[in-house]
Amino acid sequence: MHARVVLRSLAAITLTLSLSACGDSDDGSAGTNQGTSDGGSESTTMGGASSDASSDASTSDATTTDTDATTTAGTTGTPGGAMGCDGATLLENPGDTSLQGPWPVGVRTVDIDGLTVEVWYPATPGTDGGVDPVVYDIRDALPDSEVGKVSDEMNPWQPCDCYRDLPIDSANGPFPGVVFVHGTAGFRSQSLEFMTHWASRGFIVMSADHPGLWLKDLLGIVCGQGMVPQNLTGDVNKMVSAFQTQTGGMDFLAGSADGGRIAMSGHSAGGGAIEGFGGVAQVLIPMASGGVSAGATLQSTLVLGAQDDMVVAYGNTKSGYDSSPAPKRLVGIAGTGHLAFSSLCSLQNEQGMDFLEIAEAAGVCGAQLAGGLFDCEDAYIDDEISWAISKYTSSAALESALHCSDAADNFATLEASYPDVGEFLEEL
Repeated sequence: MHARVVLRSLAAITLTLSLSACGDSDDGSAGTNQGTSDGGSESTTMGGASSDASSDASTSDATTTDTDATTTAGTTGTPGGAMGCDGATLLENPGDTSLQGPWPVGVRTVDIDGLTVEVWYPATPGTDGGVDPVVYDIRDALPDSEVGKVSDEMNPWQPCDCYRDLPIDSANGPFPGVVFVHGTAGFRSQSLEFMTHWASRGFIVMSADHPGLWLKDLLGIVCGQGMVPQNLTGDVNKMVSAFQTQTGGMDFLAGSADGGRIAMSGHSAGGGAIEGFGGVAQVLIPMASGGVSAGATLQSTLVLGAQDDMVVAYGNTKSGYDSSPAPKRLVGIAGTGHLAFSSLCSLQNEQGMDFLEIAEAAGVCGAQLAGGLFDCEDAYIDDEISWAISKYTSSAALESALHCSDAADNFATLEASYPDVGEFLEEL
């Protein structure tokens, strides 16, 4: 137990260094919507990024892996079943915002000026029929020297409820954008359940492998491959600019992207990265992090925290909420830890070994240090419970502001619906 505490202390130092770099950009500013360079550092792709429709980067077909992913029969939906902001047409979402939406989820991997970005989006209903779902290979987030140490049999494949290169639903929309920033030693699919959930409910969701912050680069330091500089503000600006202009591989969004409506979310260090973007985003959702700063565009803030977090103390999250501008809400989930807002604790191989156990057994360098951030305990509530709470609350906040719906009414029944909500505060 003492060794684990020491590792968490070392990991906390790494996290602090990551947080301190979150606001750094080439021009010293945060929250602008201009795509900026990150000083020439280039993200290594998770399987290789491509901006064209034929890309199958970062995935393995479900038929070639030992996962339970199966081909679907296809979804259906009636165009214009609901009305969004300024006349946008939408399919009718379930009133329970924890439930999957009516759209099948398409996905593409694009390269935005050297930044590898995954884009999940509402696809045309019915086009997922007979298509194999995407399966992510987590080994692509390891340093090149370590990839071969984890065999296919040992690998924790990450199935996605999404389908590569489906056509976007051009009969509806335009759709708002959501930028997600992963945490220290994370990767772009680390919170996959939220990415596909938001996309299924009518949002275009973007998440990158952030140079200097993602798992490959941080393990690379321990593996003797040198330090890669961070520019999280520049990364976010690149995604926003590409979304608004449909450039950088985003041309397939032409006519379907609502560049005037943007939300941002981030986990841990990623939450710190979005703190100053209130001048760009209408909604900010930091997770297991701190609060946000005021901005002319900001309409709503949702601060999500885990009350048993061993990496970022819940008290720090609550202090961040206190310092955030209204309107704002705080949701503290009882009985869970730092990674409740990610897929990482639930990623297992067929032998039941988790992400960290696999890395340690395979001799992946740096695994012990990364273990300091691996806040997964048997006593924690099931991930499915914390995910449901986070989906319910985040979708309510997003849809209220960016779909101009009454979804925020769901907060009135939050605590009655979810007994594992340990604290709920709001100042509207």
